[in-house]
Amino acid sequence: MTLITRPEGLSADQIAPSRRSLGVAALGGVAFAAYAPAALSQAAQPITTDSAGLVAETASWRAPDGFDLPAYVARPQGAGPFPVVIVVSEIFGVHEYIRDVCRRLAKAGYAAVAPAFFVRVQDPAPLSDMQAIMRIVAAAGYEQVMGDVSGALDWIGRQPWADGRKAAITGFCWGGKVVWQACARFPALDAGAAWYGRLAPPADATEAQKTAGRPWPVDLADDLKCPVLGLYGGQDAGIPLDSVEAMRAALTRAAPSSHGAAASEIVVYGDAPHGFHADYRASYREADAKDGWRRMLALFGERLKA
Repeated sequence: MTLITRPEGLSADQIAPSRRSLGVAALGGVAFAAYAPAALSQAAQPITTDSAGLVAETASWRAPDGFDLPAYVARPQGAGPFPVVIVVSEIFGVHEYIRDVCRRLAKAGYAAVAPAFFVRVQDPAPLSDMQAIMRIVAAAGYEQVMGDVSGALDWIGRQPWADGRKAAITGFCWGGKVVWQACARFPALDAGAAWYGRLAPPADATEAQKTAGRPWPVDLADDLKCPVLGLYGGQDAGIPLDSVEAMRAALTRAAPSSHGAAASEIVVYGDAPHGFHADYRASYREADAKDGWRRMLALFGERLKA
């Protein structure tokens, strides 16, 4: 089975898709594919959330750069308006795991919207070639991604079933970093939950990699517009604990002048690896994933439903 240990994807010796993974890729199609074959564990038993009582559909809107951006949307049936959660994917895009996360949030009373940030180049979800996936992900720069989040917020505000005044964001891996960035940029967001998103450049990063990754969350504590719940694994090989502690220290320094920083929290699950919420991967840790989900729903309930 494949175990992703780094927030940006596999290392070179991990790029070997299983027969099952290749089969899923062949069946997944090119848009909103099944579970990402590049990370799917043959032993996984992913959580499956049905659509009973929900409206689950695809949508699209014009992004600020003019691109017609597709998204997966799941919301409770009824007129609403419902508080909204933007869901930011891992490097694999909007595959079945991300869609299921949206349905789980919809079952909890939210309208969940998952934009397909990478499809300007190509949908990475059905691919098993990690080098190709990383090239696709690298093309999604900070300004494009923030523009897509801005476009999502604008589109949400025009939907009769959505309460655009109550919006949060959550994301996983690549998307976890986006959560920190978005919460530092958009006053319209009321809360964020960042699942193991990179906080600072790795120790061996080149100057070009440091520049490409900016702004780093560790430099954004002063700018947080809302509280962020950071959920991290103590055994995450790609996000060392010293970077987590550096983020905690940055939040503490910013707390006197930043309500967002003061109300933010980082939780570390000591035995958890990277990707511990991803129930289709070998990295899944059920107890830690459930506890993180509980904490996220508690924060969103306090900020969006009170």
